[in-house]
Formats: sequence, C-alpha cells, structure tokens
Amino acid sequence: MNELKNRTIVWLRNDLRSINNEALSAAIKTADEVLPIYCIDPRMFADTRFGFRKTDYHRAKFLLESLQDLRFRLRDLGGDLVVRTGKPEEIIFGLAKYHQVRSVYVQEEVCPEEQMVEDKMEAALASINLNLYFFWGSTLYHLDDLPYSIDALPAVFSDFRKATEAKCTPRAPFQAQPFKLIPGIKPGEIPALHDLGFQQRAREKKAVLNFKGGETNALLRLKSYLWDDDLLKNYKETRNGLLGADYSSKLSPWLSLGCISPATIFQEVKKYEEQRVKNKSTYWLIFELLWRDYFRFVAFKEGPKLFQKGGIKGKVLKARQDPELFEKWCSGMTGVPFIDANMRELKFTGFMSNRGRQNVASFLVNDLKLDWRMGAAWFESQLVDYDPASNYGNWNYIAGIGNDPREGRYFHPVKQAKRYDPNGDYVKYWIPQLSRVPSAFIHEPHKLTASEQQFLGWQLDRDYWGRL
Repeated sequence: MNELKNRTIVWLRNDLRSINNEALSAAIKTADEVLPIYCIDPRMFADTRFGFRKTDYHRAKFLLESLQDLRFRLRDLGGDLVVRTGKPEEIIFGLAKYHQVRSVYVQEEVCPEEQMVEDKMEAALASINLNLYFFWGSTLYHLDDLPYSIDALPAVFSDFRKATEAKCTPRAPFQAQPFKLIPGIKPGEIPALHDLGFQQRAREKKAVLNFKGGETNALLRLKSYLWDDDLLKNYKETRNGLLGADYSSKLSPWLSLGCISPATIFQEVKKYEEQRVKNKSTYWLIFELLWRDYFRFVAFKEGPKLFQKGGIKGKVLKARQDPELFEKWCSGMTGVPFIDANMRELKFTGFMSNRGRQNVASFLVNDLKLDWRMGAAWFESQLVDYDPASNYGNWNYIAGIGNDPREGRYFHPVKQAKRYDPNGDYVKYWIPQLSRVPSAFIHEPHKLTASEQQFLGWQLDRDYWGRL
C-alpha cells in the first residue's frame, strides 16, 4: 500500500547534478521512492530596488538548460525531475502532504535569502510533522571537516588556506545511482524563456564560449580543458587573459548552479597531475576552488552583514546612488574604453573575466563613488556564473569592507589596460569603432577630437582624465 512506502522529496536548488549530489544520493539509499523537484521561484525574477530584474536573460537561459539536462540524466537513472513554478515552501508542502512523504532533503545554502525560504519550508513541513533534512555539498572541503567551528573561521584567506590544506582532505565524489520516482506525479513542463518574460536572442558571436547549462556540458568542458586541449598546465600564466575561450577553465557557470561539484573537479585535477604534469598551474586551479570555499564559509558566518552597505566590517561608507551615472557604467558608456569593453561583454554575453570584474568594480566604487551594492546587484542580474557568496564577497573586498588585510585596493583603469591589453585588442574587439581612431588613443581617449567622441557616443570628462 502507498502509505507504507518510504518516500522522500529532494528539493533541488543549486545542486543541479546527478553525480556527487549528497542529498539525492542519501534519499536514494534510504527511500523506496524519491521525488527530485525544482521550483521556479517567481522571487528570482522580480525587479530589484535598482529597477532591473534580479535574474536577467543570460542567467535564466543557463538555468533552463541546466534543468533540461538534469531531467534527461535522471530519466536515464529510471527517475525524473519534477519542475513546478511557484514558491517552493508552498509547492513542496502540498506534494509532501498529498503523497504522504516521510521527509524532505535539501542541500544547505549559506546566504540570507535562501535561508529565509528554508525557514519557511521548515515551518510548513513542521505543521504536518515532517522534518527538513540538510546536507552539505557546495564546497570542496566539507563543513564538518574544517579544523575549526564556523564562528572561528580565520579572518584572512591565507590563514584559512594553510590550516585547511594542512588538516583536511576533500571527500571523494560518488557516482549517480538509479532510483524509482514516486508514481502518479506529472513531471511538469520546463518553462521557455518567453514564459519568464524574455525574448529569445541570437547567440552573441563574440562570446568567449557558448555557455550552455547542465551537468553534461560541465563534464564536457572539464574534459576538453584538461585532457583534450591540455590547457591546465599553463593556467597560472594565462588566467588573467581577456580574449578567447581558454585563458581560464570557465567552469564557474556550472559550479554556480551545482551542475558539477568542486570535488569532481579536484579529483580530475589530481588525475591530471598523475598522468600529465603537476606544477604551479595545476595547484592554482585548486587554489581558486579554495577561494570559492572561503567566500561560502564567510557568508555562512557573517550572514546579512555581507549584503549591507558597511559590509562585514560595518564601516561607514560615503557612497551615492546616481542612476544616470550607474546606467552609463552598466551599458559600457563611461568613456573609459577598458571599463566599457568589459561592461559590454557582460551585457551581451553574461560573462566577464576575473581581471575585468576587479577593474569595473574598482571603477564603480573608487572612481564613480557609487554605492557598491548597485554594482553587486547588476552582476547578480547579469552574470551567468552568479553565486551570492562569491559575488558579494568579492564586492566587499573591492569596497574595502571585507576579509582583506589590505584596505583601499584600487585598480587604475589605464595602467591595468596597458598591462593586460597593451595593444588594445580586447578593447577594439568589444568597441570596434575604436579601430577607426589612432591606436595611441586606445588608452588615452581624452585626446580624441570632439567629433571622434561623438562618433563613439562618449562625452569625456577631461578633468577626470587629468586625475587619472
């Protein structure tokens, strides 16, 4: 009889994978029937207080692709992915009650908005005597394996890295297992972009990579970067690149939605070191995973402070909110070519290099004197690899209110452009009009004539350029 079945719902959020998914694996081991579900939460697509959508086109497209891929992979395991549109605390509560589910499993999140929904879910399930069980699966090093409590997390990354590397070992990833879906439940349609209010766009031909969501594409990218193209051995030397697909691993979009786990990447890097080469570059990719871990643990420890104007240091900041100036920054029309090229890449593709992110963030905070939260919210809306802990952690860093022993970090946009784009190739790629003006002006556009400025759509502030 159905009431005797041990049934578990797995509430999927940022763990859209079948391999090394602890919540899903635990449910498959302990339950007779499993219901993996993803809820398209309308709150994800609402407008921010700054007047643009919380999740814009690029993020939405990547999410829908990831859901479609996960559905195919779970069907190969004998199950399915159930998709619904609505608030998860309402939808999952209804399913759990109607189908006499015994428990709900979920991967634990670290930031306040996600935790708020978790609290609502717990309260709803408690009303029918069900528990919400949490699993940890978003970091390379497991929370339970850290050599200190989260309250005692080191205040500086290097201290965290040294202690963790010395005393912890990443847990080995595990493979997907077949399971049986709770019968009588329609999987539901995965919405199209137009259902979420977006118009389909042609693929941006200038994009460094065709980012397509899903676990399958994550594993293919990992394979091509490490094994097929043998690029990992030079990662440390190329990671500050700006143009092309292969100056960095580009795994961050799939990591952000949990289409691949850090442990899977770590295991593959270790295999590469054994079979190909072990050097500073192979370690540096793991080093970047550690930074990602650290931001997540900081977010878990600091909670709402990470998102407040004064950041985790609680500093008093003198910053303004100038909508007109902010719009110029968002659209890549500030008149500073290196900044504008990066912002146009973000707008058209949903991606930007790490070097670019540091520069445009520093420019917004230090040169435009705008509220850093405006920039963080724009990144949240646009970035295909957005995750709250890394995004807001990095913006705290740039604004001088985060875990940084060096305060007042400033990225001089002209010096940075001359160092990382000496011939202006990147700038001309995203602002092709500049190829029609003397190349010497790529890094000194204030020397352009008024007609040249008008042609580019810029009105340059010569006083500002004098300060630079």
